[in-house]
Amino acid sequence: MSGPDVHAASGGRLGASDPRQEGPADLRLVPPALAVWGAAALALGAPGLWVVAGVVACFCVAVGFLARARSATAGTTRGTGAQGRRLRATGVAAVLLASAAGAAAAGLHGAQVRQGPLPGLADAYSQVTVEATVTSDPRQTRPGVRGDHSTPVSLLLDAQVERLTSTDGTVTRLRTPVLVMVSPGEEAASWRALLPSTRLYLRGGLAPPQHEGGRIAAVLRTDADDPPRIIEGPNLLQRTAGRLRAGLREASAGLDADARALLPGLVVGDTSRVTPELHDAFKATDLTHLLAVSGANLSILLFLLIGPPGTALRTERRGLAPRLGISLRTTALIGGGLTLAFIVVCRPEPSVLRAAACGLITLVAIGTGRRRSLIPALAAAVLLLVLYDPWLARSYGFLLSVLATGALLTLAPRWSAALRSRRVPYRIAEVVAAAAAAQAVCAPVVVVLASRVSLVAIPCNLLAEFAVAPATVLGFAALAVAPVAMPVAELLAVVAGWPVGSIASVARTGAGLPGAQIDWPGGWRGAALLAALTVLLVLLARRLARLPWICAIAALLLVLAVLRPVPLTRIMTGWPPPHWAFALCDVGQGDAMVLAAGDRTGVVVDTGPEPRLVDRCLRDLGVTRVPLLLLTHFHADHVRGLPGVLRGRAVGAIQTTSLDEPPEQAAFVRRTAAAARVPLVRTVPGEHRRIGPLDWRIIWPQEDVRRGGRGAVPRFVTEEPNDSSVTLLVRSGELTLLLLGDLEPPAQRGLLRSYPDLPRVDVLKVAHHGSAYQDAALLRGARPRFALISCGTDNPYGHPSARTVEALTRGGARVLRTDTDGSVAVTGAGAALTAVGSS
Repeated sequence: MSGPDVHAASGGRLGASDPRQEGPADLRLVPPALAVWGAAALALGAPGLWVVAGVVACFCVAVGFLARARSATAGTTRGTGAQGRRLRATGVAAVLLASAAGAAAAGLHGAQVRQGPLPGLADAYSQVTVEATVTSDPRQTRPGVRGDHSTPVSLLLDAQVERLTSTDGTVTRLRTPVLVMVSPGEEAASWRALLPSTRLYLRGGLAPPQHEGGRIAAVLRTDADDPPRIIEGPNLLQRTAGRLRAGLREASAGLDADARALLPGLVVGDTSRVTPELHDAFKATDLTHLLAVSGANLSILLFLLIGPPGTALRTERRGLAPRLGISLRTTALIGGGLTLAFIVVCRPEPSVLRAAACGLITLVAIGTGRRRSLIPALAAAVLLLVLYDPWLARSYGFLLSVLATGALLTLAPRWSAALRSRRVPYRIAEVVAAAAAAQAVCAPVVVVLASRVSLVAIPCNLLAEFAVAPATVLGFAALAVAPVAMPVAELLAVVAGWPVGSIASVARTGAGLPGAQIDWPGGWRGAALLAALTVLLVLLARRLARLPWICAIAALLLVLAVLRPVPLTRIMTGWPPPHWAFALCDVGQGDAMVLAAGDRTGVVVDTGPEPRLVDRCLRDLGVTRVPLLLLTHFHADHVRGLPGVLRGRAVGAIQTTSLDEPPEQAAFVRRTAAAARVPLVRTVPGEHRRIGPLDWRIIWPQEDVRRGGRGAVPRFVTEEPNDSSVTLLVRSGELTLLLLGDLEPPAQRGLLRSYPDLPRVDVLKVAHHGSAYQDAALLRGARPRFALISCGTDNPYGHPSARTVEALTRGGARVLRTDTDGSVAVTGAGAALTAVGSS
């Protein structure tokens, strides 16, 4: 005999008097909300006349439909047909009026951005003097690599220009939003301490925004060599929030690096301490929502106050409030107060208001247990928020928040009920359903942004979920206590550091798996493909659940795809080939090479520009031990991937050239090596080393005997970074390799003069990504059988040069390049010598 039927929304038996069962979801507000959203997205940045025409057209047509609905109501015909026509006409009119309202709001906001003299001055890249009010917290840009140098870390501030002083002294009053970009300087710390609502006197150069149709009219560039000139300090609200946030940072200062960075981010969205490496780990595991202000933060506090869903209206209330004897009405007031405090501490910005709206929806869900009936509340929140801030209509963060909240209200209850019907415990069913539903609807949007799919997102979110609640509660407690009892706050932060540290461990471990994420077609086409596959999988899930052996095979394949064991990868793809001796990693526009030095051991030469790419290459090669990491020179496209080599590997030492140019990259290498406790050593001209089957000699740079001298610190002929590249002549068994770094023709000629009897080599790593600047005599002297070129797809430098490739081919070399062949591995010797690309 089958068990009792269960109500999908409530989890209780049908016909029971408790819980309060729900009828079908009320979707009447959904079309107007979508109409406001779509109209606002289209109207932002559109010409004013088109927006006005669209608003008028929608309004006129809506009036016509309302008249039609009224006539249907007043007519003599009564019955279902007339009522249906009236409802349809009213619904269409509501959608049209909502579209008109959304377009009008967006048009007015867009006009405010475009009006005034600032857009024209930005197009002319003019120097200006302004008074502006800061509207956001300072935030740092992430360091990047552009060519052979890294982009400097700048501070970004949102601000509203209120007073513009021209060169002739004319003063113009306006209210125009801009993005202030503060270049690095001696007073950067003073700029980082600025709070929203602070009024500043700024001088700098204007530039047009990167994307048209955005919420800013211009980018104002200034520098941090001087402290900010403050006209008026922040208001009381922002000072209070600033003190609370600073108290949390101080209380967590004694934690380990990951917990110290994550606790403020998890509680109030303060990610100022989060390193790029840690952020990449959260991104790879789709845990970045934990680093942003979200409705989940507020929901946890409300859950603690009110109790589990559906219990607030019962006699046996649960949660902290009934234990303290607090009435239901007072509990509601306290919940509202918590929401207000949440907005104050996390800044009353649109993203925070969005999170508060989602949190309030969750508050009602917790109080009533009626999740499906909250769809109208979500639709109303979307409608009001977009009308308040039309720029949310083009915000991916807003889209992800709405999709996740909608999934938790609609899909999650059904999936949870399905799991419980298969005897999955209630708590586990709820958590699994929530994570799966949110991931299913959000993954296609993530594909648009990142062109990748995380295979570990759901398990990582499940594991992190159990630590989020205690970390958030303890973090908020530390924040509240810090202003009055810092020792107590520090103790709370220490306890909170345990679950926060576990979240960081989950992110790092998940991101460290070889198949943590896979490439996926980007753009909306890729999103549509992933959405279609997700829908197909959901539709087939019930049937597949009846075939355990298929589920077991699918789970096994997923585990193998994530772990990507090297033997299996070699069988499936043929790369890397067995017994490889040398590999040129595909790291984009940069260099990273590996010389096999034993079982799971390799000597690494350069690291490329991005940690993730070199880490993936080493994982594919199965390298876990690096006795020596040699950096040929300090250009960013050769050294910025250093954290990727150090990640999860035993590195014996890092060897570098003695020319510390550019100095900022040399300093980066020193900092990274010191943090990893890996010793740094300098190369010595003519140095000869052996490791396992490898035997190599440093043949460039040459010591300048005129300026050096016995016992002195080596000094070299060249002081140009490319021409100071450490050049290796390597023997691995019967294989001979020449690795030229980024040598330019003058240094190539100097090398040839120093070694006129340079032997013929089997493999040549072509200098400087195959640029046109090569010494023909050196290429003829080396006479390589294989010429390998490391370059990025569609790089802006035209690498490799067709002339260089032609010269190498004409000399009898087979040319392989990473932009078309992927990573390249060399194996064999003599007549059996081969090179295999991964693509």
